[in-house]
Amino acid sequence: MIVDLFDLAENLPQEQRLLGLDLGTKTIGLALSDVMLTIASPLETIRRTKFTADAQELLAIAARHQVGGLVLGYPLNMDGSKGPRAQASESFARNLNRLDDIPIALWDERLSTAAVTRTLLEADASRRRRAEVVDKMAASYILQGALDRLGFGR
Repeated sequence: MIVDLFDLAENLPQEQRLLGLDLGTKTIGLALSDVMLTIASPLETIRRTKFTADAQELLAIAARHQVGGLVLGYPLNMDGSKGPRAQASESFARNLNRLDDIPIALWDERLSTAAVTRTLLEADASRRRRAEVVDKMAASYILQGALDRLGFGR
């Protein structure tokens, strides 16, 4: 089910983590929170194939890491309207919920990939290295924004 971020955190079983997702057309970047819901860490990148295979891999990763909910990047347009990418994220969430009832919160991710790319450029990461890590770093950026909004670390 697609839920509000605060409802997701409020109903998260103790010792469960959140998994952040940066949904792209070719990859899905993943990031994992700690159990205290304060820090997001880049986890891995899934190469997309078909929805069912992608979803099974994602759900297996979630089970392996005791994940109680997902924070899915929601790429709204700069004016806040929904474009094709935001609609694709909504569709992905709905389709995933047909396979598993894991709660999913949509989190505004405007400019997350741009911010991560800028950080990697400032760190003088090579083009190849940026390509390898940008998706999971963007997922971490998305998840960290959601965790900061929840404010459990304060």
